[in-house]
Amino acid sequence: MKKNIFKKICAICILGGFMASCSDVLDEQPRSQFDPTFFTTETGIEGGLTALYAHLRYIYGNGYYLNSVETGTDEYTWAQSADGNFKDADLSGVGKLDASTSRSDVLWGQAFSNINTASGVIENGEASGINPSLIAEAYFFRAFDYFLLVQTFGGVPLDLGAGEMKFNTSPVRTSVRNTVPEVYAAIFADLEKAVQDLPASPRLTGTATKNLARLYLSKAYLTYAWWLENPKNIPTYPDCQRNSGEANTYFKKAYDTAMAAINDPGPYALQPTFYDVNLAQNDRNSEIMLYADHDENEKYGNGGKGYGWGSGSSPENFAYWMTSWNYGNLTAVGSTGGTINPLGREAVQALGRPWTRMAAIADNFMEGGAWEDAVKAIDSRYDATFTLRYHTNFDKAGKSDTYVEGANGMHVGPGEVYFSFVDEATAKNIDWSANGAGVGAGTLPGRSDFVVGVSNISRYKYPINWKIGMYRTDNNGGLGSPNGGSPRPWNIAKFSELYLVAAEAAVKLNMNSEAYNLVNVLRARAGKQSFCQNENVAVSVDLSAEMVAATPKTITIDYILDERQREFWGEGYRWFDLVRTQTWADKASVYHIAGTGAGDRELQEYTRTITPDLYLRPIPQGQIDGLEFDEAQKTEYQNPAYR
Repeated sequence: MKKNIFKKICAICILGGFMASCSDVLDEQPRSQFDPTFFTTETGIEGGLTALYAHLRYIYGNGYYLNSVETGTDEYTWAQSADGNFKDADLSGVGKLDASTSRSDVLWGQAFSNINTASGVIENGEASGINPSLIAEAYFFRAFDYFLLVQTFGGVPLDLGAGEMKFNTSPVRTSVRNTVPEVYAAIFADLEKAVQDLPASPRLTGTATKNLARLYLSKAYLTYAWWLENPKNIPTYPDCQRNSGEANTYFKKAYDTAMAAINDPGPYALQPTFYDVNLAQNDRNSEIMLYADHDENEKYGNGGKGYGWGSGSSPENFAYWMTSWNYGNLTAVGSTGGTINPLGREAVQALGRPWTRMAAIADNFMEGGAWEDAVKAIDSRYDATFTLRYHTNFDKAGKSDTYVEGANGMHVGPGEVYFSFVDEATAKNIDWSANGAGVGAGTLPGRSDFVVGVSNISRYKYPINWKIGMYRTDNNGGLGSPNGGSPRPWNIAKFSELYLVAAEAAVKLNMNSEAYNLVNVLRARAGKQSFCQNENVAVSVDLSAEMVAATPKTITIDYILDERQREFWGEGYRWFDLVRTQTWADKASVYHIAGTGAGDRELQEYTRTITPDLYLRPIPQGQIDGLEFDEAQKTEYQNPAYR
């Protein structure tokens, strides 16, 4: 059995780039300089690599980072309890996104120190003759961080103080931003080297492989191809020339690289059903290629603070809080005559800690949306993405009641459904006169559960993102400890994405049959269902033929984006997808949702101001302030929209 790399603690943190901070999780004795001879031994190299894997926890699973790449898209808007972190990101007039408020600082604050650590491993490890397969992991992570940065901020510095792509041993307060093509050239070189030298199978559970590097190389080629083509004339910064005639070369490279991984998968494989991909009890499965690891019994996975900590800061995995509405506000009359909460906070994947910061947008679940009723009827990804039915747990809270009074005067027992979100067509028949469950819910004839339509989603109540929910093994028949961070890993890269990267490139290359076949691999899988998580019951369903029959014969970029929503909803992909394809304004400028009150159900229209210059995020104000530049130079360093 392979050891898990994340059970090691790293005793190193490199102060890289400019003003990069050092966490006591990785180095309990921070230093302003580091002796590079540490990286001349295999032990030192492994220590540096462990730091690179550990840094993932400070980005993925951070709720404010998830906000930065989901709120303001066509998936999420601010919810009832949102503060400025979320309202600013929405761009709908309730806040202002600027260099001080953008939570992309989570990425900036982590990436450069880890890029420098990777450079230290590469530079010193290669000189010492360390095994190239180990060094290749550092090449992968250097490219990984630069790829995130260039998509988010545009051109960023390749020189952290000691020369381009060189290991820097001392912090510096000056910086020069490279152009987007220069950054991508460095990314391509690093990932191509990683593909060459990484092993087919991970050296330890969760470490980088050849096909993981291929996935990121194909995504980088694809993203750069779109940037070169620039169909919507989106500006970049620093200013530079784009040769649109080269775009197809990179679309072809993206397609070929993704197909090479698909055709030679190594240890990776699609799970038999979509439910299996994201089921907590099946974490770290064959479809997951990279994750930010956490472990219920692992001392260092949460910074040594334990999983009852619940502070809402990294390295805690607390992102799932943000997309969970406060289902604990549901009320009911119990069998003993008193008013009780039929659903208490519970440490299970479908529920967990509610923070009500990010609300799912109603348009997605209505006619024309990615989850319209025709999709819901045959696509198992709907059931395996959202908590739609809410089962009582008052018995686990020690209540003596044997039932609660549900809709239509019917009794609802322990573990039975008390509240549901129903599809758009069914919602037309809701009787709202009951104003029930303490949240203004309605009733349907013959049903004991109170209901709200997906066409009535509000900032107060909306489907929870089941995929990223928490899971613990120590609930011991009770509600457990739902208020802490999740001990689950955060999935970062999935084998399934290779099919959609290849399909998107195929569409751009006018290879429709190839795109159609690639998309249908995932769609056929989505038609299969072995467990209905909302009903909590095993099923045997195969609607693969129906799913394939519903696939349009001509695959478009819009359809690829819909499929990416259905595969990766709420996992942090959406802003990157819309920015890459230059469809952010088209997809997200107008949305509909009901208000912040418990009983609000009438949809209201909201308009976002998404101008072309906002396709880049601001350089964080802390970085600007830390530069030893005059004010004119600081202004020039910032992206134009935020000066």
